[in-house]
Amino acid sequence: MTKTILSQGNVLHYRVFGEGKPVMLVHGFGETGEVWLGQAAVLSKTCKVIVPDLPGSGASPLIKDMSMEGMAEFLHDIIHEENIDRCTMIGHSMGGYITLAFLEKYYNHVDGWGLFHSSAKPDGDEKKAARRKSIEFIKTHGAFEFLKSTSPNLFSPKTRETNPELVEDFLQSLSAFSGEALIKYYEAMIARPDRQHILRNAPDPVLFVIGAFDQAIPPADMLEQSAIPEISYIHLLQDSAHMGMLEESKTSTDILQEFISRV
Repeated sequence: MTKTILSQGNVLHYRVFGEGKPVMLVHGFGETGEVWLGQAAVLSKTCKVIVPDLPGSGASPLIKDMSMEGMAEFLHDIIHEENIDRCTMIGHSMGGYITLAFLEKYYNHVDGWGLFHSSAKPDGDEKKAARRKSIEFIKTHGAFEFLKSTSPNLFSPKTRETNPELVEDFLQSLSAFSGEALIKYYEAMIARPDRQHILRNAPDPVLFVIGAFDQAIPPADMLEQSAIPEISYIHLLQDSAHMGMLEESKTSTDILQEFISRV
């Protein structure tokens, strides 16, 4: 079921599947909530699965505050609207950054959470420079040309070779993105602070899903961070890069099911 909510002056969209234990799946940069539909279809058999379209993605327009903190307020508005006390929250890539911003202010609303190809570290100087270069490319060539040129690298060599249709379908789903939205995301990622203290102080289990071929969030970085929380569940997807929920859909779903059952 697709729902709408008035958040920060705009009507934003999210999906709700099933009933039971609340679970929120937060998508990343250059994606919409549809990236989680494979997992939501299975998890909704026992859970109430909430899948937002983040501001600027899918059916949701931009909001005034497009910082990680501003987008985290959208997640909080959904939880309030759905009358949820505590939920399990999983964030993919940029969705993980937003999840961390949410936790910094609203940790009382989660009972477990996960970084799915994501990181609590801030951008280093090299990463910031690369993002600024991407912003200039988007300004010159547009959002879709940028996504077409960069998104295939989010998939592992094996996926690109054995399942090119998956990559192509994903690329075609990106045609509606605006350059303004992508630039706002990049600016927010550049500005985000170090949130490793959320890992150090986590009283609840933390899930880490790592892609063996991930160039965006290198496995070594995630493995290092996975040692910080008191309780970590760590999974390495052997055939995935940055899009494990698509590249190894069933395995990813099984990982989420097991983690949700434990928290």
